[in-house]
Amino acid sequence: VCSYDGVPFLMHDKTLRRTTNVEQVFPERAYEHCSMFNWTDLEKLNAGEWFLQNDPFWTAGSLSRADYLEAANQSVCKLEDMLEVIKDNTSLILNFQDLPAAHPYYSTYINITLETILASGIRQQAVMWLPDTERQLVRQVAPGFQQTSGLKLDAERLREKGIVKLNLRYTKVTNEEVRDYTMANLSVNLYTVNEPWLFSILWCAGVPSVTSDSSHLLRKVPFPIWLMPPDEYHLIWITSDLISFLVIVGVFIFQKWRLGSIRTYNPEQIMLSAAVRRSSQDVKIMKEKLIFSEINNGVESTDELSLCSENGF
Repeated sequence: VCSYDGVPFLMHDKTLRRTTNVEQVFPERAYEHCSMFNWTDLEKLNAGEWFLQNDPFWTAGSLSRADYLEAANQSVCKLEDMLEVIKDNTSLILNFQDLPAAHPYYSTYINITLETILASGIRQQAVMWLPDTERQLVRQVAPGFQQTSGLKLDAERLREKGIVKLNLRYTKVTNEEVRDYTMANLSVNLYTVNEPWLFSILWCAGVPSVTSDSSHLLRKVPFPIWLMPPDEYHLIWITSDLISFLVIVGVFIFQKWRLGSIRTYNPEQIMLSAAVRRSSQDVKIMKEKLIFSEINNGVESTDELSLCSENGF
């Protein structure tokens, strides 16, 4: 972003409310676009306290007293100051916010930004130029910049436009597309990757670089957190499913065979079998009842036969 008096500075949001104390210092201007402030006003704002209060990465507690006080007194950062810190060993993805039409540098802020970058001494190859605006001007002034696109187009169209790098959200691109872009000599940077496991998956997929809010975590991952190759994982997964299927079928067949081998018994046999464990007197009584029941059944059958004969059937 470019300040109202022409100083490029770093700011993600359109307003200063989230990352500074502008509501306390300039309450009547809290909702103004951040580029409408002079640099002298921006220098009065505190841009560190919000981070310590929110502690988004749970790291504030690990700071020493001196580091905590230094972090709590950070101001809005100039682009020039940031470039001085990173120019020796870091790459830079450069993007812009659209300035309000009433901004005095509305039509020239890109030129001012280019001049600041080139004057810093950073290697041109370390700068990824993301905006679609003024690409032709950038190619003339800084031919070493990596022309980068935030649009997922086919590789041929990107090459025709002079794009050599893509900056995409990691959820918007597949492994196959990463491979196709790589084969077309197009590098891919994915954002925003904050978890080591996701970083590892993208690393194994061949993604050359990522943008992260958790660099303090990812810098501790020297190699992908991957216990086995994908092909081996798929083989184990399929084998486990097949074994589970065979076990279930085997149990089903065994149960069917077991139930089929059980002989059928009539109720009297079951009663006698259960009576084996009773006393001999109880068994004798049950046998008498069974014999009496059979005699009664025989009598009823005889009566039925006699009745049929008398009726002429």
